[in-house]
Amino acid sequence: MSAAQPHPGTHPMDDGLVRRLIAGQFPQWAGRTVERWPSGGTVNAVYRLGDDLVVRLPLVRGGAGDVAMEQEWLPRLAPHLPTRIPEVLGAGTPAEGYPWPWSVYSWLAGELPEAGALSEPALLAKDLAEFVAAMWVVPLPGAPRAHRGGPVASLDGETRAAVEALRGIPEEGVDCDAVLAVWEDTLRAPAWDGPPVWLHGDLMPGNLLVDGGRLAAVIDFGCAGVGDPACDLFPAWNLLPADARAVFRAALAVDEATWIRGRGRTLSQAVIALPYYRTTNPAMAANARHVIRAVLAEG
Repeated sequence: MSAAQPHPGTHPMDDGLVRRLIAGQFPQWAGRTVERWPSGGTVNAVYRLGDDLVVRLPLVRGGAGDVAMEQEWLPRLAPHLPTRIPEVLGAGTPAEGYPWPWSVYSWLAGELPEAGALSEPALLAKDLAEFVAAMWVVPLPGAPRAHRGGPVASLDGETRAAVEALRGIPEEGVDCDAVLAVWEDTLRAPAWDGPPVWLHGDLMPGNLLVDGGRLAAVIDFGCAGVGDPACDLFPAWNLLPADARAVFRAALAVDEATWIRGRGRTLSQAVIALPYYRTTNPAMAANARHVIRAVLAEG
């Protein structure tokens, strides 16, 4: 989370509050060191708790549902996935003036991948495809609808408004006409007509951990649920270079329409994020710029 708070209604957070919450609800962990962990995320604050635990607390009311979602579904999803995901070790409740539920998780080691600086992009592409393919066939019933799982057309108004906002920021140098041309192609692509599939729903670089260039863990399942499989193709453009993108696509063997929808969804998220975060969250803004360049470079 950057020092500038991008969302209204952000709850003040400090080490002392986290210590009091832990002492009051999980005395077995009281006395451990508490350290705010730097994050480019915008919905949660993350604190290291000793060496092997992490506390995640919503910064805004909208994040409270994500906590409940993870507490219910992470233990059920984990056995079906080839990659480590967070393990919920404690379900915290509102206290000490903090108004929302929160969680304690096992700490997952690894580094955040950086577009343009991947040491094993083709192998990482295969790892990501394996994770996505496993999500798509998770057999758990009763899933919620994914945060980004609906029809592409539902994004049309917000996407076009964001493109017009970018026209008013010429210093960003975005070719808005080219963006709209890709978006029009997306809207013409056939919609997903199969059953909804399980999705992570937010496969941003900040939600991936790598070790030795390979995928070590996937975190932050707050947007997970079922929907259009195209929603989990984001890494193709927000992280992978063109040659590894081709590896990712081949490993998943997605049809052309799904690939086009995935590209358009990734572009939509980027053009919406850029004007919103450009002055408040450097990590989100930088990734949005990368996505726009990557998509437009495909021609």
